[in-house]
Amino acid sequence: MENFRKVRTSEEEMPLPFPDLPPDVVEMKVKEGSKIRNLMNFAMAQMELKGRRQIVFSGCGRAVTKTITCVEIMKRKLGGLHQVTKVRYKTVLEVWENQDLPPDSPAQNLTVHKNVPSICILLSRDPLDPNQTGYQPPEPQHEVGEDTLGSSTQGLKRPLPPPCEELLPKKLQVQVSDSPRGSGTTAGQLDH
Repeated sequence: MENFRKVRTSEEEMPLPFPDLPPDVVEMKVKEGSKIRNLMNFAMAQMELKGRRQIVFSGCGRAVTKTITCVEIMKRKLGGLHQVTKVRYKTVLEVWENQDLPPDSPAQNLTVHKNVPSICILLSRDPLDPNQTGYQPPEPQHEVGEDTLGSSTQGLKRPLPPPCEELLPKKLQVQVSDSPRGSGTTAGQLDH
């Protein structure tokens, strides 16, 4: 494969796996190179300023973790969102071109079909069917940026717990046995 270069990648288009979605539902297609800030600015504007009731985040391959991150950020910022998650496989088509050919020969391409994991997550302000696979209810309000007294703590970071005893750096005794370069035994301390 060292003589081949990837020239094109395309994803199989698949319908969203959620029945009864409104025709104008916003689908956030997260890619590996997408910037989370840009995705969140657009998605938050759709939900807050345009009053959308539902939004779908989708991503495949290396973008799956970024898709989940976007969903978790939105759930923390807005609160009260119902969630349904569907995992499936999507076919990605890669076209590779041979770079090591004589000048007059026709181009040789290699086509690779990959099945990559894909995720689709529906977030909804309206209640969803709790019996469907992948359903998650909204988080309790005090976990979404508010304390138990009701005053807003959004934007504040939680304090870190005190470090566990076993995670603190320790000194190790190292015993070095006889070696051809040295004579005798040496003991020393190393920090890890």
